Amino acid sequence: MPRMLDVSQDVRAEIGDEEADLLLAGDNAPGSYDCTSCRTPGDSEQERTSTVLFVGDETAVLAFAHATCIPSQVVKVSETQLQGAVRSITGEGADAQQAPPAPPVAAAPEQAVLGITSGLVLIQGDLHPALVVEPTAPVVRPGSTGTGDDFLQLLTEQGFLPVTGLEQVPGALPGWSVLLAMGQLHAILQPGTGGGSPVSWWQAHQPLHVTDGWRTAANKSHTVLVFAAPAGSIGQQGREDLLRDALERAAMRGALVAAALPLAGT
Repeated sequence: MPRMLDVSQDVRAEIGDEEADLLLAGDNAPGSYDCTSCRTPGDSEQERTSTVLFVGDETAVLAFAHATCIPSQVVKVSETQLQGAVRSITGEGADAQQAPPAPPVAAAPEQAVLGITSGLVLIQGDLHPALVVEPTAPVVRPGSTGTGDDFLQLLTEQGFLPVTGLEQVPGALPGWSVLLAMGQLHAILQPGTGGGSPVSWWQAHQPLHVTDGWRTAANKSHTVLVFAAPAGSIGQQGREDLLRDALERAAMRGALVAAALPLAGT
């Protein structure tokens, strides 16, 4: 039976016309599935369904999602991320959730890595899903021989804006997005060069578990607030109220930038 599938041109180019046509005809597509974004049941015979192709270094995995959650697209991830997603597929409180650090855009001689924390941040009476990115050491501009910290300047050049307080939601940043795959945080994506597929700006060594409340809020708004601060500005805060206090202090010191990023991939 034909399926109500959305197969983007990028996905079709990766899997080939024959496989894409088989999917649309229902030969190789499941009727029911668990949405790879919101983790709730879907039915490709009854509702629009997106095909999402995760491409690693050696393998690729085709997943399905509600079209209302995410569009059909190709998402490039590391092989480690992809294998973690496969394990999640096969079933293998209000606390802030911290991920293992991942490589930054550029690292100072101290070998800075980017740590990331997830939590819900209260702004104008609403709880917003947020990610806070903080290097473990100063980050310098690629090719620079200096010893300063260019982390915030690099991000503002990419479109992140300075934050002076948490009274308003940060503005949207086109081309950037957050990858939440199989209900877990995998990466923050930035635009690919020359208009190509998005690439990872930050990626987890292993998928980060987020709370049900965080995931529900992200799937409801389809937006995640990403805050970034220089090394030593935020620290590891185990509770969301403490995380918000640390963000406010960083903002008052002029040491915080932010942007609102859509959910992409899943």
